[in-house]
Amino acid sequence: MNSQQLALQQSIRVDVHPRYLPEQSNPDEAEYTFAYTVDISNHGDETVQLLARHWVIADGNNHIREIHGEGVVGDQPHIAPGETYRYHSGAILATKTGTMEGSYKMRADSGLDFEAIIETFGLIHPGSLQ
Repeated sequence: MNSQQLALQQSIRVDVHPRYLPEQSNPDEAEYTFAYTVDISNHGDETVQLLARHWVIADGNNHIREIHGEGVVGDQPHIAPGETYRYHSGAILATKTGTMEGSYKMRADSGLDFEAIIETFGLIHPGSLQ
């Protein structure tokens, strides 16, 4: 990774806010449904486009699922400097707890590709850690 890619990577902030959805879960069938809201903020000087996503999802049994795909929720948004793009999505786990992490493939208007990192976050059923 060159210094321009590193600067671009550091200019993108990804914040994820997960929540458990009891009304869409079925614990008797080991289906625990979580929704999450993602905010992707551009703190850099250049407009960027989100091209693809890569998620690594691990449940409480350490069963790992990887998801690769174009864009997010059917969109490949352009995010201008100072703007934040928000979307909502979800995941179903076979256990009450798990984690997600990953990255977005991004392209700056200058044509340079880079990865925006999605730090690990927890998917936790309320009360499961008591």
